[in-house]
Amino acid sequence: MSVPRSVITGVGSYLPKKIVTNDDLSKIVDTSDEWIVERSGIRQRHMAEDGEKTSDLALAAAKAALANAGVDAQEIDLIIMATTTPDNTFPATATTIQAELGIHHGAAFDLQAVCSGFVFGLSTADNFLKAGQFKNALVIGAETFSRLLDFEDRTTCVLFGDGAGAVVVQAQEGEGTIQDRGVLTAHLHSDGRHKEKLYVDGGPSSTQTVGHVRMIGRDVFRHAVVNIADVINEALDATNLTIDDIDWFVPHQANKRILDGTAKRIGLPPEKVVMTVGEHGNTSAASVPLALSVAVADGRIKRGDLVLLEAMGGGFTWGSALIRW
Repeated sequence: MSVPRSVITGVGSYLPKKIVTNDDLSKIVDTSDEWIVERSGIRQRHMAEDGEKTSDLALAAAKAALANAGVDAQEIDLIIMATTTPDNTFPATATTIQAELGIHHGAAFDLQAVCSGFVFGLSTADNFLKAGQFKNALVIGAETFSRLLDFEDRTTCVLFGDGAGAVVVQAQEGEGTIQDRGVLTAHLHSDGRHKEKLYVDGGPSSTQTVGHVRMIGRDVFRHAVVNIADVINEALDATNLTIDDIDWFVPHQANKRILDGTAKRIGLPPEKVVMTVGEHGNTSAASVPLALSVAVADGRIKRGDLVLLEAMGGGFTWGSALIRW
């Protein structure tokens, strides 16, 4: 039986040229390389230059993904942009990408689920494509998260970086089995009771300012390990697979301790975990597609591999997507 599948046919990324090391940060905030590495595994992060916007990063990643897929921009009829740091309060930054690519048809909109944004965006595109409403989508995660940092708060300012990643997702026909290429299952969750554990203390309606990131790190860590493990098991249960069947685990790159704790909890060997947090820091919605792009480019992820994506962010939000590459 033929069933519609959403197949990732291309992936691309972009990182700002400016690299900020832990030693660089130690000159402006009370911290050290040892302190940061011990608590997060992060050694450096990329940060956008003054005047470099989220749309600049996103456009570069989108062009790279289109080139990787061998798809002309005019074939794209849906653009979903996951971001917490849009160029403007409105319009959606996705429409800027649409215009810069010369696309004058279809739909383009932003999606806000913070660090879970890319997984939420991929699931949204999957449903649009399976419904037949669109055929070829660009899903982008892009952030200039450094704009939200309070450089007097060493518990948060050392964790985050800027970047963008994108995928081309195309509607194709599958046979309805787990051998099909494409998104096999996706699971999304939110629980707004935990807002105060991870949020930005500003906004157009509340303070008329952008605000800064605030976080209760211990609580986030505790919820992350449990929630991520649960949503991974959801994906496995939905497909009658086991953790041994997974070829690659591409998680949100928040913190090495969270990634290690999650892998241990679900029984996943460390060598199957794609980890870029040391080089990128936490790039919020960009982190999963950035890590995905690295693992595809270096040859780890190959056609036919089972790839499990997961993320958790403020809200709380969390989700997973299981993909046959």
